[in-house]
Amino acid sequence: MKRLPVGIHTFSQIRNEDYLYIDKTQEAYELINNYKYVFLSRPRRFGKSLFLTTLKEIFEGNKDLFKGLYIYDKYDFESFPVIRIVFSGVMSTEESLNDIIKRNVCNNEEDLRCEGNESLSSTERFAALIKNAATKYNKPVVILIDEYDKPILDNITDAPMRSYARDVLKGLYEHIKYNDEYIKFVFLTGVTKFAKVSVFSGLNNLSDISLAPQYGNICGYTQADIDTHFQPYLEGIDLGDIKRWYDGYNFLKDNVYNPFDILKFCTEGKLFRNYWFESGTPTFLIRLMQEKNFFPPDLQNIKVGEEILQSFDIDNIELPVLLYQAGYLTIKKAVTLRGGLYYQLRVPNFEVQKSLNEELLNRVVPSVIEKVKMQDNLYSALEQADLETFKNHLVRVFAHIPYHNYSSNYIAQYEGFYASVIYTYLYSLNMPFVAEDCTNQGRIDMSITVENNVYIIEFKMGTGDGIAQIMEKKYYEKYQNQGKNIYLVSINFDAEKKNISECKYVVLK
Repeated sequence: MKRLPVGIHTFSQIRNEDYLYIDKTQEAYELINNYKYVFLSRPRRFGKSLFLTTLKEIFEGNKDLFKGLYIYDKYDFESFPVIRIVFSGVMSTEESLNDIIKRNVCNNEEDLRCEGNESLSSTERFAALIKNAATKYNKPVVILIDEYDKPILDNITDAPMRSYARDVLKGLYEHIKYNDEYIKFVFLTGVTKFAKVSVFSGLNNLSDISLAPQYGNICGYTQADIDTHFQPYLEGIDLGDIKRWYDGYNFLKDNVYNPFDILKFCTEGKLFRNYWFESGTPTFLIRLMQEKNFFPPDLQNIKVGEEILQSFDIDNIELPVLLYQAGYLTIKKAVTLRGGLYYQLRVPNFEVQKSLNEELLNRVVPSVIEKVKMQDNLYSALEQADLETFKNHLVRVFAHIPYHNYSSNYIAQYEGFYASVIYTYLYSLNMPFVAEDCTNQGRIDMSITVENNVYIIEFKMGTGDGIAQIMEKKYYEKYQNQGKNIYLVSINFDAEKKNISECKYVVLK
């Protein structure tokens, strides 16, 4: 079997050293023949850099690297001067950002053997490099920019530095438009597409292919890839589990697997872990979700407009859009409504769902550390219909919440806050439940199915009677005729004690 390219994002190294490569050159061929200025947005660690270096080798005319691939006998592989800008490293200060831009420009001057003018600023030297390279080689220049938005994203909570990065990038990218006559092809990648920040004002002819269905599989692994190329690496593994954990991303073509997860899973003992999520825990996003009182079950049924999904206003953050572009939400389906195009979003897979809820729980209940033991005990309690033990577990969870976490943001939601805590807690323990469970009479707050028992749960603030509501709305009807025991449960919260005041139930006869 070929080695797997874990952490390798350079096409030439993968091909020269005979690593496994999933062919994306058909998409590359179609891009080259149909566009001049292209932008692609995908989540981090999703294969953008590898695709960009694939383009680099194509435009540099290195045909031998493409033997056996789609593009090999279809493209003439004429060579062009290539400028490649990569935003990597720490860019938290004006000096560090300018140093990275300068280093990129100098490296390209050296690679293309074009002398730079030390008296010019880095952005001016970039403009000069475009002209000089085109003149030196008597051919138009190819420009490839990887993670164009990283200087802004790295400073998303630092408004002054964020604004400075925006202005610097605007000045850099403007030179691309101004030098159109010297350019053959431009390709930019990033996580987000910013709106209203002028970054792209100098590139208003940029074609955004991020949601073009024909390029929906340009990054990521398809089910066909898993069933063929990765089959030897996954012997003895339930492919259904692989799919549940790491599949589910959709960009209007096929569902695709997160490539980082698949490569790490195959090379690190075939253990189901949160590889992608752990590689960049979204602290800022978790805090934003808390500040905006975002109820976790809502993540599975968000609808946004086309114009919102394709851009991100950094001065007025729309949480669903940021979650989508960062990879914590994906497209469920596109729908046409009232003459407009809308997208329904969802959490892509179990890895992201589980990890997000654990992070939310850890920030609300930081001292809950016996999760494995609690999971076993809680499952046993529900298996045996021991509702008193179930209640005591939840009481312990709320008792661990520091007082300062009961901020006005949460208290304003009343039962919504408590329901969110229970939701995130149960999901972190991988409990089999459904939140906001739909029936033809309305929505059940929560239903849990454990072995032969079904629990239909309503949450109430104060002294409300959840069981009466369940009976009145006949929420239980969808679970009848399944041969299971049905328990109607009302969980009441006390705002003063900040905990559960009562947990009562009846067995449906």
